[in-house]
Amino acid sequence: MDRTERFYKIELLLRSRGCVGFDALLDELDISPATLKRDLQYLRDRLSAPIVYDRFENGYRFEHADTHALPGARHELPGVWFSEKEIHALLTMHQLMAGLDDDGVLSRHLQPMVDKLQGMLGADESEARELMRRVKMIATARRRTPSRHFELLGSALVQRKRIWLRYFKRTDRSTSEREVSPQRLVNYRNTWYLDAWCHASEGLRRFALDAVQEARPLDTRARHVAVKDLEAELDAGYGIYSGAGSTLKWATLVFQADAAQWVANEEWHPQQKARWLDDGRYELQVPYSDPTELTMDILRHGDSVVVTGDKALATAIAARLAKAAARYA
Repeated sequence: MDRTERFYKIELLLRSRGCVGFDALLDELDISPATLKRDLQYLRDRLSAPIVYDRFENGYRFEHADTHALPGARHELPGVWFSEKEIHALLTMHQLMAGLDDDGVLSRHLQPMVDKLQGMLGADESEARELMRRVKMIATARRRTPSRHFELLGSALVQRKRIWLRYFKRTDRSTSEREVSPQRLVNYRNTWYLDAWCHASEGLRRFALDAVQEARPLDTRARHVAVKDLEAELDAGYGIYSGAGSTLKWATLVFQADAAQWVANEEWHPQQKARWLDDGRYELQVPYSDPTELTMDILRHGDSVVVTGDKALATAIAARLAKAAARYA
């Protein structure tokens, strides 16, 4: 544990316990008495920490500890301060991010910060492993992304540079070469996507990173697209199938009471509209342009949902159900 970590640890102990004895501080920090005395003196003299020795409690505490909860009364070390709860929350978030990170790209870059946070808590390696095991992320149907592509695309996105892609398009099983200007990285249902301006088609497109066969950076400056324009073009439709440039439609779904209790607590789209019907059913309206993903989510609920008011979508759902039933005949 370096000196900065010790300073944070001392403040954390005093703030959480109120008053801490000299021997208890030595045990927590695993340092010599001389080093602890120097640390306490440095905190007082150089960092203006209001640490005092309480003769009655035989320990160190913050002066006027009862006022620390008031605005402006709490002492903080220079730089970013984290409370113990905040450190636990950050470590939890790191574990969640690791669940989205097959090749450890994000974890590798964030590991120095994680080590620092663990040092502030005074947690040893075994304690840290135990903490991480208390957070579990279950990801199904994950499509893996090569780390070399993720790092390259992330770097180009930050540096605002164009990239060249060789991309496999699953719909017609074709391969194409494209020059694109990265705009945004998106993680959706355990899969990474790149939102980019495609200079071949002169429009915004969304690329699945696992379908990128080859990528290399270009020196050319990327074309800038405002975030509001990006959201209006790619986020208006349903799910990941934005249907860029397509007309937006609204689907009305009526769920039976057995499914309604679950669906009522779900967000299918940020702009969705919903209401309870008098007979206990639940009506959900969502915008869409490309019906691909919406169809899959509707079929997931089987006979517990009916599409109303959209003849084309209802006909497509009925055809899929009939085809599926015929396979089990």
